Amino acid sequence: MCGIAGYSLFSNTIVSSDWPASACERLAHRGPDDAGVFEDPEQGVGLIHTRLSILDPSPLGHQPMLNRSGRVVLTFNGEIYNFRELRAELEEEGAVFCGDSDTEVLLSLYLKIRNSSSLIPGEAEITSLLKKINGIFSFAIWDKDYRVLLLARDALGVKPLYIKQIETGLFFASEIKALPSSFVHLNAPALERYLTFLWSPGKQTLDADVFKLGPGEAMCISQGVIKHQFSWYQLPVFDQCSSSVPATSRSEVIRGVEHHLRQAVHRQLVADVPVGAFLSGGLDSSAVVAFARERNPELRCFTIELSRVGEEGFVDDLPYARRVASHLDVPLDVVQVDAARMASCLEEMVWQLDEPLADPAPLNVLFISQLARDCGIKVLLSGAGGDDLFSGYRRHIALETERLWRWLPRRQRILLRQISALFPGESPFARRLRKAFSGAHLEGHARLVHYFRWIERADLYRLFTPAFRAALDQSHAEKPMLDFLAELPDETSDLERMLSLEQRFFLVDHNLTYTDKMSMAVGVEVRVPFLDLELVQYAAGIPSTLKLRNRETKWVLKKALESYLPYDVIYRPKSGFGAPLRRWLRVELRDWLKDILSSQSLNRRGLFDVQAVHQLIALNAEGRIDASYTLLSLACIELWCRFHIDQETHNSFKGCLSGAQS
Repeated sequence: MCGIAGYSLFSNTIVSSDWPASACERLAHRGPDDAGVFEDPEQGVGLIHTRLSILDPSPLGHQPMLNRSGRVVLTFNGEIYNFRELRAELEEEGAVFCGDSDTEVLLSLYLKIRNSSSLIPGEAEITSLLKKINGIFSFAIWDKDYRVLLLARDALGVKPLYIKQIETGLFFASEIKALPSSFVHLNAPALERYLTFLWSPGKQTLDADVFKLGPGEAMCISQGVIKHQFSWYQLPVFDQCSSSVPATSRSEVIRGVEHHLRQAVHRQLVADVPVGAFLSGGLDSSAVVAFARERNPELRCFTIELSRVGEEGFVDDLPYARRVASHLDVPLDVVQVDAARMASCLEEMVWQLDEPLADPAPLNVLFISQLARDCGIKVLLSGAGGDDLFSGYRRHIALETERLWRWLPRRQRILLRQISALFPGESPFARRLRKAFSGAHLEGHARLVHYFRWIERADLYRLFTPAFRAALDQSHAEKPMLDFLAELPDETSDLERMLSLEQRFFLVDHNLTYTDKMSMAVGVEVRVPFLDLELVQYAAGIPSTLKLRNRETKWVLKKALESYLPYDVIYRPKSGFGAPLRRWLRVELRDWLKDILSSQSLNRRGLFDVQAVHQLIALNAEGRIDASYTLLSLACIELWCRFHIDQETHNSFKGCLSGAQS
């Protein structure tokens, strides 16, 4: 894993002489082992790389990597898990390699399709190349002969790639903070999406000039202009015939899940440095550890203990993590962090995330990754993706229980929504009921997307100033997800539609975003075996009734693991990261919130109505409503604006990490 950046300029323009060095500095945390810059001033092209050495840590893996003629250059962030098989095929065809890195294999794959025709590789050839790769990546290839810069991102969007168009050309980077810090045009629709969902589905960011290359996408650029952009991968749900599992017994499907998950985990252990694993004691991370220890019995595992949680609705993970570690006989390291310390790190979290994701869960990844790095571990396996493939979220259960009330006439469903809105905000159960019925009045796709909302549109718009409401014009926060759903085959079940939303949006734009940013903040690579493409393809074909069965989430996955994990771990209560945000905003973060969302700050920004925001803070503090995550989202957006618009300096992570003890 690494950090990459680069540029392609319009004719007769030059890049700022200090930008390459600045980009390297801003990406140094992603690649502390080495750095390199390639520039072709005549063609207005530059490629930048900061290296985290995982495969072939010798100088032969240095990047940007050039072919022998020096006319094709690659900067690559990621891992190709099947690179040795691909290398063997290339060697049979006459390819010669200097080192043992997957980067050199990718370069050789490109040279193969380039040399097989007198024409520049097109969409078909590039798609064929990318589909050979089993891995996670974002990369850029500069082909001097054809004067084309190729950018590509992995199928499921594990590795990020941001693109910015400015007056001199096009720039790209693994993180927004490495892009040129020219004037920021605030993106009003994206801001609405961050507040609506706590993250922004789709390609837009708060900077209107910066967008994300989508998962499974590639583009060709020449002289600062995007000449062609295309999708080289689609989720299996779009091809129902090829993705369906052949008619077979439940026991065979269970064995199929076991086989594909084991194969994925074993495949992702490839590395020339030690590999460890997250172990929360949840089903997904425990499953990954169970199969990883088959190849590495001394697999070192890491978890977190958050002291003084003290908030209703959270389950303590640590006893389960210790239970799994004991059962599998693997070492477990525990990082101890108190809530006050974590709360104090929120500002640094916003800086590192690049996007104002209103969720304290990224701090979990940060502290565990730092402990792993301190223990000499550069690579961690994660259980991310299990919920999104096999149906593990509470909203999936809520969707299944709709059959109990969907038959009601719309007038009665509106009444059901109105009654549930009166439920108190203090009780987790009441909050879930209120959320489950908040979209009862909606039909079809709009109802599915509504499950992802954190605040109703009317309530959100009351927080905006009149000027900002006018700037939104006809903005519709749900549009990216609704457009996506409209393309799915008609026969797709509601649960599969929701799972496709999880995989395309929630996973990519939220979970994978913060996992990448927070682990790479301390130079640790995170791999996600559940997102192995063969496993994704197999899971897509499993009937919905075997994923969510009689309100039992991930039924088929749980059955597949009964021979490997304790029963009480497999069937434990579902829990997320137990950060006591509601208490934080009443205690540890009370003064911080008042400062960030002060009248002075809000008036200066001109986005949010002072009276409406302060009333929301007061009602939340009194427990009359539960607006904790919305308030955090408002604060994160203000902090993002300070960092990226006002260009305020930020603190380093050193103060946060010094309080974590193992």
